[in-house]
Amino acid sequence: MRTVIYPGSFDPVTNGHLDVIQRAARLFDRVIVAVANNDGKQPLFTLEERRQLVARVTRTLANVETDSFDGLLIDYARARRADAIIRGLRAVSDFEFEFQLALINRRLNEAVETIFVMPREAYTFLSSRIVKEICRLGGDVSAFVPAPVLHALERKFGRPHARRARLRE
Repeated sequence: MRTVIYPGSFDPVTNGHLDVIQRAARLFDRVIVAVANNDGKQPLFTLEERRQLVARVTRTLANVETDSFDGLLIDYARARRADAIIRGLRAVSDFEFEFQLALINRRLNEAVETIFVMPREAYTFLSSRIVKEICRLGGDVSAFVPAPVLHALERKFGRPHARRARLRE
């Protein structure tokens, strides 16, 4: 069974992330979406909230499971017996950083490959950071995130998102 890990902070998971997950699910027997605990970031959602959101939006994909991890990704990949790590590249600017990570991971464990996947063109501009900022400012993010994520964002920011508010006026 070929296993791939798709790591990330997923704060929150976006349609761009979901696109990469769906592509990975077609290419691999088993996809583990690994939500990272990163002490260097101040996430909007807790680690468990992020893991649960990813699980909810991927529940229809039979070969996808969700987990969380702390520490080195390559150690986690080894522990889960992964063949590869999949990373999404939105733009050329992502490549340099991702390339460096792939090289260091290869140095730490040559048995685990890194595969780069570009999301659909419609998602190349999309990031969790942008989604949070738009939502914080009252903008409509319904085209950028799955419905469970939209509802979670609304709860975090304490108000219905802008499109629904306009519909009620």
